Amino acid sequence: MFKKIAAIFGITGFLTMPVTTIAQDDWANLSKYKQQNEAIKQTGNSGNRVIFMGNSITEFWSVTDSRFFDENKYINRGISGQTTPQMLIRFRPDVIALNPAVVVILAGINDIAHNTGPATVEEIAGNIISMAELAKANNITPVLCSVLPAKEFYWRPGLEPKLQIIQLNEMLKLYAGKNNLQFVDYYTPMVNEEKGLKKEYGDDGVHPNLAGYKVMEPLVQEAIRKALHSNE
Repeated sequence: MFKKIAAIFGITGFLTMPVTTIAQDDWANLSKYKQQNEAIKQTGNSGNRVIFMGNSITEFWSVTDSRFFDENKYINRGISGQTTPQMLIRFRPDVIALNPAVVVILAGINDIAHNTGPATVEEIAGNIISMAELAKANNITPVLCSVLPAKEFYWRPGLEPKLQIIQLNEMLKLYAGKNNLQFVDYYTPMVNEEKGLKKEYGDDGVHPNLAGYKVMEPLVQEAIRKALHSNE
Protein backbone atom coordinates (compact mmCIF):
# COMPACT_ATOMS: atom_id res chain seq x y z
CA MET A 1 0.00 0.00 0.00
CA PHE A 2 2.74 2.46 0.92
CA LYS A 3 4.61 1.88 -2.35
CA LYS A 4 1.47 3.12 -4.12
CA ILE A 5 1.20 6.12 -1.81
CA ALA A 6 4.88 6.90 -2.27
CA ALA A 7 4.40 6.88 -6.03
CA ILE A 8 1.42 9.24 -5.80
CA PHE A 9 3.36 11.77 -3.75
CA GLY A 10 6.68 11.36 -5.52
CA ILE A 11 8.40 10.09 -2.39
CA THR A 12 11.72 8.41 -2.93
CA GLY A 13 13.42 5.88 -0.67
CA PHE A 14 10.17 5.33 1.17
CA LEU A 15 10.92 1.82 2.34
CA THR A 16 14.15 2.88 4.02
CA MET A 17 13.24 6.30 5.40
CA PRO A 18 9.90 8.10 5.01
CA VAL A 19 11.01 11.52 3.84
CA THR A 20 9.93 13.71 0.96
CA THR A 21 12.57 14.77 -1.57
CA ILE A 22 12.99 18.57 -1.27
CA ALA A 23 15.44 21.20 -2.41
CA GLN A 24 18.47 21.60 -0.17
CA ASP A 25 17.62 25.26 0.44
CA ASP A 26 14.04 24.46 1.48
CA TRP A 27 14.66 22.46 4.66
CA ALA A 28 11.11 22.91 5.95
CA ASN A 29 9.58 22.30 2.49
CA LEU A 30 7.80 25.65 2.43
CA SER A 31 7.29 25.26 -1.30
CA LYS A 32 5.17 22.09 -1.08
CA TYR A 33 1.83 23.81 -0.46
CA LYS A 34 2.70 27.32 -1.63
CA GLN A 35 0.45 27.34 -4.70
CA GLN A 36 -2.45 25.68 -2.90
CA ASN A 37 -2.14 28.18 -0.05
CA GLU A 38 -2.27 31.13 -2.43
CA ALA A 39 -5.40 29.72 -4.04
CA ILE A 40 -7.08 29.27 -0.65
CA LYS A 41 -6.24 32.82 0.41
CA GLN A 42 -7.97 34.12 -2.71
CA THR A 43 -11.26 32.53 -1.63
CA GLY A 44 -11.73 35.11 1.12
CA ASN A 45 -13.95 34.18 4.07
CA SER A 46 -12.64 31.04 5.81
CA GLY A 47 -15.79 30.14 7.76
CA ASN A 48 -15.06 27.18 10.03
CA ARG A 49 -11.92 26.10 8.18
CA VAL A 50 -10.00 23.21 9.76
CA ILE A 51 -6.36 22.44 8.94
CA PHE A 52 -4.50 19.23 9.78
CA MET A 53 -0.79 19.84 10.45
CA GLY A 54 1.51 16.84 10.61
CA ASN A 55 3.85 14.35 8.99
CA SER A 56 3.29 11.26 6.82
CA ILE A 57 0.51 9.98 9.05
CA THR A 58 -1.42 13.14 8.22
CA GLU A 59 -0.30 13.43 4.60
CA PHE A 60 -1.28 9.85 3.71
CA TRP A 61 -4.59 10.18 5.52
CA SER A 62 -6.20 12.02 2.62
CA VAL A 63 -4.89 9.36 0.22
CA THR A 64 -6.00 6.36 2.25
CA ASP A 65 -9.40 7.88 3.07
CA SER A 66 -9.91 10.88 0.79
CA ARG A 67 -13.63 10.95 1.50
CA PHE A 68 -12.95 11.97 5.10
CA PHE A 69 -11.20 15.15 3.97
CA ASP A 70 -13.41 15.86 0.96
CA GLU A 71 -16.75 15.53 2.72
CA ASN A 72 -15.65 17.59 5.73
CA LYS A 73 -13.69 20.13 3.65
CA TYR A 74 -10.64 19.63 5.85
CA ILE A 75 -7.31 20.96 4.59
CA ASN A 76 -4.35 18.57 4.80
CA ARG A 77 -0.93 20.09 5.49
CA GLY A 78 1.01 16.96 6.34
CA ILE A 79 4.49 16.36 4.93
CA SER A 80 6.08 12.93 5.07
CA GLY A 81 9.16 12.58 7.24
CA GLN A 82 8.89 15.97 8.91
CA THR A 83 9.87 16.77 12.48
CA THR A 84 8.45 19.44 14.76
CA PRO A 85 11.11 22.11 14.05
CA GLN A 86 10.28 21.85 10.35
CA MET A 87 6.57 22.15 11.08
CA LEU A 88 7.19 25.11 13.36
CA ILE A 89 8.97 26.94 10.53
CA ARG A 90 6.11 26.39 8.10
CA PHE A 91 3.31 26.90 10.63
CA ARG A 92 2.76 30.51 9.58
CA PRO A 93 2.36 29.99 5.80
CA ASP A 94 0.65 26.59 6.03
CA VAL A 95 -1.71 27.38 8.92
CA ILE A 96 -1.88 30.96 10.20
CA ALA A 97 -1.97 32.61 6.77
CA LEU A 98 -5.00 30.50 5.82
CA ASN A 99 -7.03 31.87 8.76
CA PRO A 100 -8.58 28.61 9.98
CA ALA A 101 -10.87 28.30 12.96
CA VAL A 102 -9.13 25.12 14.16
CA VAL A 103 -5.77 23.45 13.59
CA VAL A 104 -5.27 19.76 14.41
CA ILE A 105 -1.63 19.07 15.32
CA LEU A 106 -0.27 15.52 15.14
CA ALA A 107 3.51 15.53 15.40
CA GLY A 108 6.56 14.15 17.16
CA ILE A 109 7.09 10.59 15.96
CA ASN A 110 9.80 11.57 13.46
CA ASP A 111 11.63 13.59 16.12
CA ILE A 112 11.75 10.46 18.25
CA ALA A 113 13.10 8.66 15.16
CA HIS A 114 15.88 11.29 14.84
CA ASN A 115 14.86 12.24 11.29
CA THR A 116 16.55 15.63 11.66
CA GLY A 117 18.86 14.66 14.50
CA PRO A 118 18.47 13.66 18.15
CA ALA A 119 15.84 15.51 20.21
CA THR A 120 14.71 15.23 23.80
CA VAL A 121 11.08 14.67 24.67
CA GLU A 122 11.05 18.11 26.28
CA GLU A 123 12.29 19.71 23.06
CA ILE A 124 9.68 17.90 20.98
CA ALA A 125 6.87 18.89 23.34
CA GLY A 126 8.18 22.47 23.35
CA ASN A 127 7.94 22.72 19.57
CA ILE A 128 4.39 21.37 19.56
CA ILE A 129 3.41 23.74 22.36
CA SER A 130 4.97 26.61 20.40
CA MET A 131 2.70 25.76 17.46
CA ALA A 132 -0.27 25.73 19.80
CA GLU A 133 0.72 29.08 21.27
CA LEU A 134 1.14 30.59 17.80
CA ALA A 135 -2.32 29.34 16.91
CA LYS A 136 -3.91 30.82 20.02
CA ALA A 137 -2.16 34.15 19.45
CA ASN A 138 -3.81 34.27 16.03
CA ASN A 139 -7.33 33.32 17.22
CA ILE A 140 -7.00 29.75 15.97
CA THR A 141 -8.06 26.96 18.32
CA PRO A 142 -5.45 24.19 18.46
CA VAL A 143 -6.40 20.55 18.89
CA LEU A 144 -3.48 18.44 20.12
CA CYS A 145 -3.19 14.76 19.26
CA SER A 146 -1.30 11.96 20.92
CA VAL A 147 1.50 10.30 18.99
CA LEU A 148 0.48 6.86 17.76
CA PRO A 149 2.15 3.83 19.35
CA ALA A 150 5.26 2.39 17.73
CA LYS A 151 7.44 -0.42 19.02
CA GLU A 152 10.27 0.30 16.56
CA PHE A 153 11.07 2.19 13.36
CA TYR A 154 11.68 0.10 10.27
CA TRP A 155 13.87 2.83 8.75
CA ARG A 156 15.92 3.37 11.93
CA PRO A 157 16.12 0.18 14.01
CA GLY A 158 17.40 0.06 17.55
CA LEU A 159 15.92 3.29 18.94
CA GLU A 160 13.18 1.66 21.05
CA PRO A 161 10.73 4.60 21.02
CA LYS A 162 8.00 3.14 23.25
CA LEU A 163 8.74 5.03 26.47
CA GLN A 164 9.47 8.34 24.74
CA ILE A 165 6.11 8.17 23.00
CA ILE A 166 4.35 7.63 26.32
CA GLN A 167 6.26 10.51 27.93
CA LEU A 168 5.53 12.88 25.07
CA ASN A 169 1.84 12.04 25.11
CA GLU A 170 1.68 12.68 28.86
CA MET A 171 3.28 16.12 28.40
CA LEU A 172 0.90 17.08 25.61
CA LYS A 173 -2.15 15.87 27.53
CA LEU A 174 -1.05 17.85 30.59
CA TYR A 175 -0.55 21.03 28.55
CA ALA A 176 -3.91 20.62 26.83
CA GLY A 177 -5.67 20.12 30.17
CA LYS A 178 -4.07 23.19 31.73
CA ASN A 179 -5.05 25.31 28.73
CA ASN A 180 -8.59 23.99 28.19
CA LEU A 181 -7.68 22.52 24.80
CA GLN A 182 -8.97 19.36 23.18
CA PHE A 183 -6.58 16.41 23.35
CA VAL A 184 -7.19 13.47 21.01
CA ASP A 185 -6.00 10.15 22.42
CA TYR A 186 -5.21 7.94 19.44
CA TYR A 187 -2.68 5.97 21.48
CA THR A 188 -4.98 4.08 23.85
CA PRO A 189 -7.29 2.39 21.32
CA MET A 190 -4.44 1.58 18.92
CA VAL A 191 -1.72 0.21 21.21
CA ASN A 192 -1.00 -3.50 21.64
CA GLU A 193 0.40 -5.40 24.62
CA GLU A 194 3.98 -4.65 23.48
CA LYS A 195 3.32 -0.88 23.36
CA GLY A 196 3.38 -0.99 19.56
CA LEU A 197 0.74 -0.32 16.92
CA LYS A 198 -1.87 -3.05 16.67
CA LYS A 199 -1.26 -5.10 13.52
CA GLU A 200 -4.84 -4.65 12.34
CA TYR A 201 -4.36 -0.87 12.34
CA GLY A 202 -1.06 -0.63 10.47
CA ASP A 203 1.08 -2.82 8.24
CA ASP A 204 4.51 -1.36 9.01
CA GLY A 205 4.12 -0.66 12.74
CA VAL A 206 4.06 3.13 12.32
CA HIS A 207 1.59 4.25 9.64
CA PRO A 208 -2.15 3.54 9.98
CA ASN A 209 -3.99 1.61 7.31
CA LEU A 210 -7.63 2.33 6.47
CA ALA A 211 -8.83 0.50 9.58
CA GLY A 212 -6.47 2.59 11.69
CA TYR A 213 -7.72 5.85 10.21
CA LYS A 214 -11.28 4.71 10.82
CA VAL A 215 -10.42 4.47 14.52
CA MET A 216 -8.91 7.95 14.48
CA GLU A 217 -11.61 9.78 12.54
CA PRO A 218 -14.49 9.84 15.05
CA LEU A 219 -12.08 10.76 17.83
CA VAL A 220 -10.69 13.79 16.03
CA GLN A 221 -14.08 14.84 14.70
CA GLU A 222 -15.50 14.99 18.21
CA ALA A 223 -12.55 17.14 19.29
CA ILE A 224 -13.01 19.42 16.27
CA ARG A 225 -16.71 19.77 17.05
CA LYS A 226 -15.94 20.83 20.61
CA ALA A 227 -13.20 23.20 19.46
CA LEU A 228 -15.51 24.89 16.98
CA HIS A 229 -18.20 25.16 19.65
CA SER A 230 -15.73 26.88 21.99
CA ASN A 231 -15.25 29.57 19.33
CA GLU A 232 -18.94 30.48 19.24
